[in-house]
Amino acid sequence: MATINFGGVLEDVVTREEFPMEKAREVLKNETIAIIGYGVQGPGQALNLKDNGFNVIIGQRKDSKTWDKAVADGWVPGETLFGIEEAAQKGTIIQYLLSDAGQIQLWPTLKPFLTKGKALYFSHGFGITFKEKTNIIPPADVDVILVAPKGSGTSLRRLFLAGQGLNSSFAIFQDATGRARERVIALGIGVGSGYLFETDFKKEVYSDLTGERGTLMGAIQGIFAAQYQTLRNNGHSPSEAFNETVEELTQSLMPLVAENGMDWMYANCSTTAQRGALDWWKKFKDATQPVFDELYASVATGKEAQRSIDLNGQADYRPKLNAELEELRNSEMWQAGAAVRKLRPGK
Repeated sequence: MATINFGGVLEDVVTREEFPMEKAREVLKNETIAIIGYGVQGPGQALNLKDNGFNVIIGQRKDSKTWDKAVADGWVPGETLFGIEEAAQKGTIIQYLLSDAGQIQLWPTLKPFLTKGKALYFSHGFGITFKEKTNIIPPADVDVILVAPKGSGTSLRRLFLAGQGLNSSFAIFQDATGRARERVIALGIGVGSGYLFETDFKKEVYSDLTGERGTLMGAIQGIFAAQYQTLRNNGHSPSEAFNETVEELTQSLMPLVAENGMDWMYANCSTTAQRGALDWWKKFKDATQPVFDELYASVATGKEAQRSIDLNGQADYRPKLNAELEELRNSEMWQAGAAVRKLRPGK
């Protein structure tokens, strides 16, 4: 492991330098990695592992859209694509990449195939952390491990194809074989991680649920909507409001932050913009800190998990979800966004 200084805090991380791909292949040379679930994370992780030279098979329900997607991606029925039960039987490492609700539903089917010495792999700590709610309790004689890429499976695959990587956390919940650590690090390298940092299942799910509801998705949409509405209420056109709220941030400023940090982005903006940002950022922090504290408490008490289980497991969940997404899509702000994207050079 490499010790890195993160803002004055020393942290051990794993990079491809001290754990190269050749070592990962050697660790897993006798393993069959069965990917159960081909939705959000499954395709990216499965294809990256296959392209990196690992023995990968897919387990998916036949005659489903995701089965057809797997076939379209090059997985061959009867060779690398099987029904869920057959893939679980063949796999020595079972990557359980269904949605949280899907994991709960399938668990009684999957559990009998978790025989001694196998590894059960997650990319989210939800099922294990909230096991009293999910009833996902693994047998004592299997490794239980986690690699959580910090982004979508689509991003993981795109960055891999571009020769880059997406940072991931890793965790060990149960080491039954004495090989859990080398297994999980090898898998983290194999799926295309930029670097790996260690956590535990609880911290992974607490930070993940907070981030998704916060700056990654929920808070950013709320801030976008509030600023856009303020501009529109004061007579600005949809094009002007969207460009000043979303387009400039995503297309111009966030790439600068990703490149060298917020201070560097500030330094590459006008002095008027710098002054305004420096004067106002602490006000926004003070205004939102109580909301984030409330959010984290809701995650830690299990309230957010219970809400997800209750709603996501309902038979009409998908139509209701589509209706909520359609409300976003049809809002003036995101309709303006669709028009702006079409006008980008090269489109």
